Amino acid sequence: MIFFLKNKIFIYIIPFTLGLVTSFSLPPYNYFFINFLTFPILLFFLISNYKKGKWTSFIIGWMFGFGYFVSNLYWITNALKFEENFKVLIPIALILIPLFLGLFYGLASLTCSYFNLKKKFSSILIFSIFFSIIEFLRGFIFGGFPWNLISFSWVNYLPFLQLLSHIGTYTFNLLSLTIFLIPIITLFNYKKLIKITFLFFTAIILLINFLYGSFVIKSDNHLDQNLENFVIKIISPKIDLHRYFSNETPEKIILELIELSQPNSLEKTIFIFPEGVISNIYLEDLKNYSYLFSKNYSDNHKIIMGINSVEGEKIFNSMVVLDKDLNLLHKYKKNKLVPFGEFLPFENFFTKIGLKKITQGYKSFSSHNERKIIEINNLSFVPLICYEIIYSGKINKTEKNFNIILNISEDGWFGNSVGPYQHFGHSIFRSIEEGKSLIRSANNGISAFINPKGKIINQIKSTEKGVIEIKSFEKTKKTLFSSFGNKIFFYFLLFYIILIFFLKRTEEIK
Repeated sequence: MIFFLKNKIFIYIIPFTLGLVTSFSLPPYNYFFINFLTFPILLFFLISNYKKGKWTSFIIGWMFGFGYFVSNLYWITNALKFEENFKVLIPIALILIPLFLGLFYGLASLTCSYFNLKKKFSSILIFSIFFSIIEFLRGFIFGGFPWNLISFSWVNYLPFLQLLSHIGTYTFNLLSLTIFLIPIITLFNYKKLIKITFLFFTAIILLINFLYGSFVIKSDNHLDQNLENFVIKIISPKIDLHRYFSNETPEKIILELIELSQPNSLEKTIFIFPEGVISNIYLEDLKNYSYLFSKNYSDNHKIIMGINSVEGEKIFNSMVVLDKDLNLLHKYKKNKLVPFGEFLPFENFFTKIGLKKITQGYKSFSSHNERKIIEINNLSFVPLICYEIIYSGKINKTEKNFNIILNISEDGWFGNSVGPYQHFGHSIFRSIEEGKSLIRSANNGISAFINPKGKIINQIKSTEKGVIEIKSFEKTKKTLFSSFGNKIFFYFLLFYIILIFFLKRTEEIK
């Protein structure tokens, strides 16, 4: 052990390996128990190398982050395969993006080094605070990228996730880090009885949370709300993304969508199609194909789809509600855009050196700052397009009550990778946080209907096409988190800080 701690090369190798291994706790693998090993070793490594200086602490965190992200974000390079000009950027993106994101963990471990980490319980709290704060900042800086927070390793274990409705993702992330670190107690200079007590209480906390979550899931504290003489159809068409870059006519794709949706003229139906399902045309051009829609759909039908729209010189990634004649009933314009995918940061500079955004066209999309609730047939939806599902907080900007979270997405950019599973995991977190049913229509991704407890009622795999029919949903009360949002995270941080000061005083007395 001493050899590993003193040899400089292992300052890079060990944290990188720990990050790499930790990534397997995330979807689709979900080996969450890995974190009970990797995080204690990481903290112990930081404590053991404390005297080597703050640069060493920074490197340890940075290399951990690099290993973590290079393993779980490799799918980013798939988006660069659709145009020949972008392929040269694949090795750069594969290395530079994880290196950049790893800097956040480097800053977290650097900050920890200012607090004289020792083999004491307070070190666990300090580590948890700064790593959770840096995860929070990662969700906001430069537009935010809160992808693959450590807490997402619990996504397949619903009983543990029910706390999300009270405390939200970032607070749950803070508590998860603390729990994962507890085994390091066995390496601290505590008496055997104290070590056993710590481990025992950790097991008890996990058990109580599990039992509470299991009770919540099984409890009948909701009201089944039948849809009033209509159904909702989630359409998952599995249209190959390469077709959008070919000369194939939109007519052919539209006919495929109609065939898959199987409209019944006598049945009141809301059809939900994915984001950009006819991405090689704009909303303004869609009218040219109205004869196909009016021929196959009736006045009993409403169509929701994702399509790009033009307003003056601005282009928006939009979710629209249309009737059978393609008259526009509602339009939502995406608020949170994907960097480099939908807009080019520092566009004036990058365009001069020949770079452009990855998705359709050369011009960046414009963002909107309003998210109005969509109301159809006495049913209200909060619209979220693709990437917007990954942001925890008050997704309802109007403060008006709503029935269902509606997320449409195009996951073809991920290719055949872990990406669609990671993306889908956020949907489960949002449904529990807000206590609302969630509809997800994805092309080349996982389409699903999820209840307010995060349970998947029905789903279509990313490799398949199909239709999910919804005739009822669960109506629930507003959650604590939906009322207070991420303020709860800061309340918990304050509690942790007070606890650290108390422990520090106790340690000094001893």
